[in-house]
Amino acid sequence: MKSHLQFGLRPRTYAEKKALWGFVCVLPWLLGFLFFFFVPLLTSLRYSFSSVDASAQGVTVRFVGWSHYAEALTINTSFNRTLFESIANMVVNVPLIVIFSLFLAVLLNQKFIGRTAARAIFFLPVILASGIIMRLDSTSLVQAINEANAGANIMNTFTSYELAGMMMEAGVSETVVDYLTGAVDRIYQIVSQSGVQILIFLAGIQTISPQLYEASKMEGATGYEAFWKITFPMVSPLILVNVVYSIIDAFSTNAMTELIRDTGFKSFNFGLSSAMAWIYFLAVSVILLISTFVISRKVFYHD
Repeated sequence: MKSHLQFGLRPRTYAEKKALWGFVCVLPWLLGFLFFFFVPLLTSLRYSFSSVDASAQGVTVRFVGWSHYAEALTINTSFNRTLFESIANMVVNVPLIVIFSLFLAVLLNQKFIGRTAARAIFFLPVILASGIIMRLDSTSLVQAINEANAGANIMNTFTSYELAGMMMEAGVSETVVDYLTGAVDRIYQIVSQSGVQILIFLAGIQTISPQLYEASKMEGATGYEAFWKITFPMVSPLILVNVVYSIIDAFSTNAMTELIRDTGFKSFNFGLSSAMAWIYFLAVSVILLISTFVISRKVFYHD
């Protein structure tokens, strides 16, 4: 078998091989985007600057400039409020989801009876919130879940009230108290949106060499120190992954997307709907860029 040198080719470095396989893994998504999403993306951008009228003769597109963007930001009474509420919910929920997911992943990585069942239970909300099951709003199962959620919200209100009183008496800042009590009120939402993140963290923790923990134990490190000196740095790249995933997941289905959909397919104002979608897209992109820039500076990569 002839070597690379006989053909005038140099062997690829490890970094080049990683880059090549990374491109191969991304290639299916890239092809799917080019063939299925690129043209609709350009069409929506065109519609955002146009007045779109559908009739029996076809679709008439007339350029109107920035008027739809101005209407969304200055005239429409729901857009700014809904956009602000969506961003505020994301800012509150994403840190709670990431912290909760990492905490649960560390616990589920321990050896105990029923560990497999516990992992399945925490991933179950992801299955129940997807596909056909998500659309079964009239079934008795969903009605029972909604009733249970209503009861849980009442219990959370009492719990958060007592928790707030205890922390205020202990001298905790009112801002911190409001954030933590808000986390208690959102507990069902946080748990239901943490399934994928728990699996990602769990997979990352299981790739950490046990020899690192054995060496730290021999040096007298406690479990707390092992977590902050070994586990946390080793899974820090996955923190970035889960933050990005959680942000996109938080923005994928909410009141903002419903407003955009209703404006386009109920009011049949496709130009305004497209402008709203592009403003929303730019807002999400800016948040992702800022989050990635800040977190990536603290990420530890083990070569």
